[in-house]
Amino acid sequence: MLLASIIGILFGSIFILLYMVTIIGLILVIIAENRNPLKTIPWVIVLLLAPGVGLIFYLFFGQDNRKQRIIKRRTYKRLIQHPRTGKIPADRCRVPEPYRGLSILLNRTRNAPLRYGSQIEVYTSGREKFKALFEDIRQARHHIHIQYYIFADDETGGALRDLLVEKAREGVRVRVLYDDVGCWNVPNRFFREMKQAGIEVYPFLRVAFPLLTSKVNYRNHRKIVVIDGRVGYMGGMNVADRYVKGVAWGAWRDLHFRITGKGVYGLQTAFLVDWYVVSKQILSGKEFYPALPVLTNTIMQVVTSGPVTPWRVLSQAEIYIITNAKQYVYIQTPYFLPTEGLNQALQIAARGGVDVRIMIPQHSDTRMAHLATRSFLAEMIRAGVKIYFYQAGFLHSKLILSDDMVSCIGSANMDFRSLEHNFEVNAFVYQREFALQMKKIFLHDTENSQRILPAAWLKRPLRKRFSESFMRLFSPLL
Repeated sequence: MLLASIIGILFGSIFILLYMVTIIGLILVIIAENRNPLKTIPWVIVLLLAPGVGLIFYLFFGQDNRKQRIIKRRTYKRLIQHPRTGKIPADRCRVPEPYRGLSILLNRTRNAPLRYGSQIEVYTSGREKFKALFEDIRQARHHIHIQYYIFADDETGGALRDLLVEKAREGVRVRVLYDDVGCWNVPNRFFREMKQAGIEVYPFLRVAFPLLTSKVNYRNHRKIVVIDGRVGYMGGMNVADRYVKGVAWGAWRDLHFRITGKGVYGLQTAFLVDWYVVSKQILSGKEFYPALPVLTNTIMQVVTSGPVTPWRVLSQAEIYIITNAKQYVYIQTPYFLPTEGLNQALQIAARGGVDVRIMIPQHSDTRMAHLATRSFLAEMIRAGVKIYFYQAGFLHSKLILSDDMVSCIGSANMDFRSLEHNFEVNAFVYQREFALQMKKIFLHDTENSQRILPAAWLKRPLRKRFSESFMRLFSPLL
């Protein structure tokens, strides 16, 4: 009995020693990564005060993956160096000041060349977007590339699946990418029926054992469709009935875009890079990049971002837009959980006399993120930022617009998850006419919104403010 007790104490001591060495080792790793102290200190405190829970949370949400590579540099260069189809004179691709530096930043950071001459059609409802998308799919002759964060097994998802199966049986090459976490609740038969029809289907970053991997925290949030290399779609809508039929408290208000012209090259490259990651197939032939006409005087850059790149390019680009604004910055986002840089940039712009307006939904589909969002509003209001609550349904639109010159559109929300953890795709459009079109949509949405009055908001009950501030602590995880 005494020997058993001694052995038990010995093993217990060894376990505690190894456990503490692991925790101290993690703390040293976190410190050595030279992160922002605002991120480093909370992780150190959590690991010291609650090492068990802290260790689990760190494995899921705390690891810095920016030095990892999911694709070799040589392969990446091969994928993005698609066939040239005629060079546009440099003077026709001159971005207006003060955004010339932004275009250089995006190209240097994410190999996002300027694309001249695209036509962009705008959809604010799922009904009109899916009607146009289905019609374009019916016209496909060579290939259909389709990537969404969510494919729901409902009426809308089923209709899209059946149409893709029909096109595959006609001989069109159909390739489908979906996010493994975003589609966790989708039955296997949904994608199996596609595969049985000859469609190539892959999940992105499959999570076989969620409790043993941090991949669950890094998701592919992109929404991309490319048809025959000539027509592209991007924006905020996934594939589900709610984008068409709305939610219990109203319509689903979103933004999605149909692109024709050379901007499609950017979407095609984004898809084919992701396709290589999951399939190891390099697709870069001329059939994927056909010669395309110049349709307008629009200049755009299609920019991808992700947690394994060394730069948080979308966050940097948004800060650039805000700090260079002279007249106004209008923002629509379903979740407003800004990084410290964005937080300061917005307040500085407003204090400097720029008309800064942020529109968020009054009711959200995610309660915790909604509470955390509201915790940022008081300081914004004090700085002079105008806050609007959209009341006609759920606002899922992602838009940044400034000075009738630049528009940022795509899949990324203004929150930690989109800007630091997710794989996203946005387009930066430099054209006055398109900016004015986006401005008209924003101003129309203000008619269905309520501006938050400083006096009323700052006097809310302490209970509400505390619950919102508490959820703010978890904003990097939401």
